Amino acid sequence: MDGRYLDGLVKFAAALEDAGYDHVVVYDHVVGADSTVRPGWSGAYDHRSAFFEPLTVLAYLAGTTSFGLATGVLVLPQRQTALVAKQAATVDLLSGGRLRLGVGIGWNDVEYDALGVAFETRAARFEEQIALLRRYWTEDVVTAEGRFDRVDAAGIWPPPVQRPIPIWIGSYTGGPALARVGRVADGWMPPPTVQPGKGFEEAWTAISGAAVHAGRNPAAVAVEGHVRAGDPAKVSTRLARWQDASVEWVVVNALHRDFAWPDGFIDACRRSAEAFT
Repeated sequence: MDGRYLDGLVKFAAALEDAGYDHVVVYDHVVGADSTVRPGWSGAYDHRSAFFEPLTVLAYLAGTTSFGLATGVLVLPQRQTALVAKQAATVDLLSGGRLRLGVGIGWNDVEYDALGVAFETRAARFEEQIALLRRYWTEDVVTAEGRFDRVDAAGIWPPPVQRPIPIWIGSYTGGPALARVGRVADGWMPPPTVQPGKGFEEAWTAISGAAVHAGRNPAAVAVEGHVRAGDPAKVSTRLARWQDASVEWVVVNALHRDFAWPDGFIDACRRSAEAFT
C-alpha cells in the first residue's frame, strides 16, 4: 500500500485543528460485502469502500492531535466486550482522557458473520455490553455472569483517565432504539436524516420519556447534531436549527463520494467551519 492513506490522514487531522474543530469522529466497518455476488444488496458501502479501524486510528491521533476523539459509531455487539474495554481504555490514556465512545448495533449481517457473532442477538448483547464496559472502566476487578459475557475476577489495568468513558449511542428512531438511549446512554448520535423539524423533536420526546421511566434526568443525555459539509450558508442555517434545539455538539459530515481525499474533504470542512465563527 502506498502512503496516501497515512499522509492524507495526517494532513486532514492537521487541517481540522487549524480550522478550529473541537473533535474528530471516525466511522467503523471491519469488512465490506462484495455486492456483485449478492442480488438485491442495498448497503451503503461494499468491499471497495475504504474504512480504517477506528480505535487504531484514534490511538494514532491521540499522539498527533489535541482535539477530542470519538467513534461514530463502533459496532459494539460484533466485538468482544473485554477487548473493546481494553482498547478504549488505552486510547483514553494515550489521549489524556479525550475519548468519547460512540456505539451502535449495526445493520450488516455479512460483517457479523465474518466476525463470528450471531446477528439476531445484537440488540440484547448490546445493552449487556454497555453495562459491562462501565464496570471494566470503574472497577479494578470484575466478576460477572451474563447471557453473552462471563468474567471471573479479572480486570483491564491500567484503567482509563475517564472512569467511566462516556458512551454515546448512534441509532435511528425506532421505539426500542430510542428507549435504549434514554435508559443507558450518555449521549445520542442521531442519523443525518434526523434534523430539527424533521423528526428530532419526536425522537427526543421518546428518549426523554424513557430516561424518566428509568429514573434518570433527561438532561443527562447529551445530543450530537449532524450537518453535511459544504456550502457555508447551508451549514449555517442547519447549525442555527441545532443551536435552537440546545444540543451540545454538532458534527460536520464530509463523507461524500465526490470529494477527493484528502484535499476535497479538507476544503469542505474548512468552508463549513466558516459557519461556526
